[in-house]
Amino acid sequence: MSELLHATAGELAGKIRRKQISSRELIEACLARYEARHSAVNAIVDLAADEALAAADEADRAVARGEASGPLHGVPLTIKSSIDVAGRLCECGSNFRRGRRAQRDAVLVSRLRRAGAVILGVTNTPDMLMSYETDNHLHGRTNHPLNQAFTAGGSSGGEAAAIADGMSAGGMGSDGGGSIRVPAHFCGIFGLKPTPGVIPRTGHFPGCSGPGGYMGLIGPMARSATDLQLLLEATAGPDAGDAQSAPAPVTPPSAEILKKLRIGWYTDDGVAPVTEETRSAVERAATLLESDGFDVRPYEWTGMNGAIDCWWKLFGVAARTLVEPMIGGKEDQVHPLSWELLATREEAERMSYPEFLDAWVQRDLFSARLAKRMEDFPVLLCPVAAVPAYPHGQREWTIAGRKATYPQVFSYSQVFNMTGNPAAVVPVGRSAEGMPIGVQVVARKFADATAVAVARKLEVLLGSD
Repeated sequence: MSELLHATAGELAGKIRRKQISSRELIEACLARYEARHSAVNAIVDLAADEALAAADEADRAVARGEASGPLHGVPLTIKSSIDVAGRLCECGSNFRRGRRAQRDAVLVSRLRRAGAVILGVTNTPDMLMSYETDNHLHGRTNHPLNQAFTAGGSSGGEAAAIADGMSAGGMGSDGGGSIRVPAHFCGIFGLKPTPGVIPRTGHFPGCSGPGGYMGLIGPMARSATDLQLLLEATAGPDAGDAQSAPAPVTPPSAEILKKLRIGWYTDDGVAPVTEETRSAVERAATLLESDGFDVRPYEWTGMNGAIDCWWKLFGVAARTLVEPMIGGKEDQVHPLSWELLATREEAERMSYPEFLDAWVQRDLFSARLAKRMEDFPVLLCPVAAVPAYPHGQREWTIAGRKATYPQVFSYSQVFNMTGNPAAVVPVGRSAEGMPIGVQVVARKFADATAVAVARKLEVLLGSD
């Protein structure tokens, strides 16, 4: 059964429908993998073994009756523990939510179940989701599946590690500054940060409203771009609980339309220098697409000076203001890693109301500026981060003689939370230490399926390269 643990969700659903395997066999294989690897990786924090086996048995009975329920029939998925799964822990790694269990499924979880998915459990996060490493006082640290001394990323690090290590066939994470894309990049899987409004965030903690209503998204994580599309189609669509949700197209563009899209690529955003392997991965992706007949050209990342500072004001400073009442003077209850992505109290108090409003306005201006440029370049290729996965706790890098620091090295992801563009991650290369390196595929707003389609094209080209 070991080969099943790294098959795609779509492949597994097909095997179940054709009775080549049973859903129970698949769930049992994932549970065995969890038992063998949990102590080393620590990805899943609340395993729903009995419920998953019962759901698998029902899925198998449905197949026997000729009533397979959907494209994910009988397939095990995991969900980041900031997203409600009925009866499961939804603690966000925080002492202030210790023992909190969801009363009902988030809207997107209900949609996954309707598509036939079996929910295997919920995955580890940093404390309050505020770190690019996954560690907290409740469940401890998630390690990289390939090397326990390295981080799997954050804040969807548990989700990425579970999928990469074969514990689940796919799942859902959330992303406010790269929290889907960075762990996908680190762990060598695929991920999608959607456009705001495409996948409803009803049932996510913290609530995605106010400044976070534009920047905080829920999106799929998987072992193939085809699975990203499956999960996108299964979860997309309006919901009254999400003020920004909207009916958005998620059908993939035809091959003919896709080939007409000009693709730009860049490896320098003027904020953080990238490693040579990272640069090579982006250039390799561009070369493969160009050799396949796409119009691929170098793109100059201009007109975005100050964009990351704007993101920080709406993410780090606003987040500190929002969590201050919850912390209530109990700073010692917050994990040390999370303070690195929260502004200090003094910084939050210094930001005036006019300055906050100006940041909100500037965000829209940056978004519009990029949208205008993407009329000529509807798709962009760029790094996910300046560095691949690194040893736990590393905070400085020297790259091509330049110093880069944490969280500066994640500017390539942060900017697209601010602009609202959908961005997919496809694994392309490896670092000198053997860590995966992903490339980010960015599309125009509400062209989520285009980003996934280009990622799928790259996946195919890489497979035949």
